[in-house]
Amino acid sequence: MNVEELRDYCISVKGASESFPFDEKTLVFKVVGKMFAYIGLEPKDGVFRVNLKCDPEMSVSLREQYQGVIHGTHTKGLMWNRVSLKEDVPDDLIKELINCSINEVIKKLPIKKQEEYRNL
Repeated sequence: MNVEELRDYCISVKGASESFPFDEKTLVFKVVGKMFAYIGLEPKDGVFRVNLKCDPEMSVSLREQYQGVIHGTHTKGLMWNRVSLKEDVPDDLIKELINCSINEVIKKLPIKKQEEYRNL
């Protein structure tokens, strides 16, 4: 997956928006005003990496299974993973992880907000 395909997928998500709240080099994707993904637009060592929320137990498993999944940049704990777009993580899994990230965001919202999102 390349960075354009990642952006296209993230912005195609129901209710998704994109912005640059931190600086002009970090693209952030949100649903219901909450961040589910962010990516630096200047690749490190020629590789783009996206940061995604993840269930902590799933994070441990992913980090053990894939070299391209590591602890998220600028985050604490197991809630965020940094996923390489050019290593051993298949495109379909990256899409699945984006969806998981959105689910992590939605499930932490108040019930009323969850319902509003589902009814978009």
